[in-house]
Amino acid sequence: MQKFKSQPLNRWREKGDLTKLNCRLGAFNVFFIDENKEKEDTILLIHGFPTSSFDFAKLWPSFSSTYRLITMDMLGFGFSEKPDNRQYSIHQQADLYESLIDQLGIDKYHVVAHDYGVSVAQELLARQLEREAQTQWLSCSLLNGGLFPETHRALLIQKLMLSPAGKWINRATGFSAFSRSFSSVFGPQTKPTKEELAEFWESICYNNGRHLFHNLITYILDRREHRQRWVSALQQSSAPLALINGSFDPVSGAHLVTRYKELKCRLDYLVELDNIGHYPQVEASQKVSSSILAFINSRNP
Repeated sequence: MQKFKSQPLNRWREKGDLTKLNCRLGAFNVFFIDENKEKEDTILLIHGFPTSSFDFAKLWPSFSSTYRLITMDMLGFGFSEKPDNRQYSIHQQADLYESLIDQLGIDKYHVVAHDYGVSVAQELLARQLEREAQTQWLSCSLLNGGLFPETHRALLIQKLMLSPAGKWINRATGFSAFSRSFSSVFGPQTKPTKEELAEFWESICYNNGRHLFHNLITYILDRREHRQRWVSALQQSSAPLALINGSFDPVSGAHLVTRYKELKCRLDYLVELDNIGHYPQVEASQKVSSSILAFINSRNP
């Protein structure tokens, strides 16, 4: 088993295991964590691009005393299988989450989703509305993410990766370029440390994963194609929804909250974090965890 320079990353991987999960493109080896199986209430955490479930490591201790915690690295991310093709889709990732939940026998749970993961959550919400769901979402907390393509302000590097030249640009992108781009979406006082950047980069590069940036970025096209379906899921959601947003985020900050309200999406709980950027669970983990817990507890007086 490959060892990482980062001990926190090693400990995170030791929490989980690989399992074979099915989606419309086949069966794949996916890394997942299922901790505190004896707990009655469950939280499922869905990570973002281009990182992994490790994004939630700072939230974990605040939840672990009370909740069963489930997360996974989506296909192409972290410690999961990383096929080198351009066929990644949000629907495929949603299939994998449904497969995992079914395999674990979970029937009701809370959801926390971030970035790329908010689109996966929207697709899963849409499926709940379309059919009599076999599982019940008790709540969903949405962190910063591109809920609406018209307000998603993609970084230049993301636009370049999505272009026909993406494959070649990807080959020329290394740790320094990643660090500059990644740090740019954090708040002014909450930039990632050198150690944190190295940890994120290690998880991305695992199993030659850095070659996938230009393939994974096609989720931006999914958001455009399925906008109406995914916005409707937020407007008609049967599950209570919370928006916990880093206002300083140039990609999906305060302007995202404004648009969310304009579209009259369901909103049961709102927290706006001043001077916090795109990764609130990393930048302000205590505020985020306490906000999520307050929201969940407000649904269970």
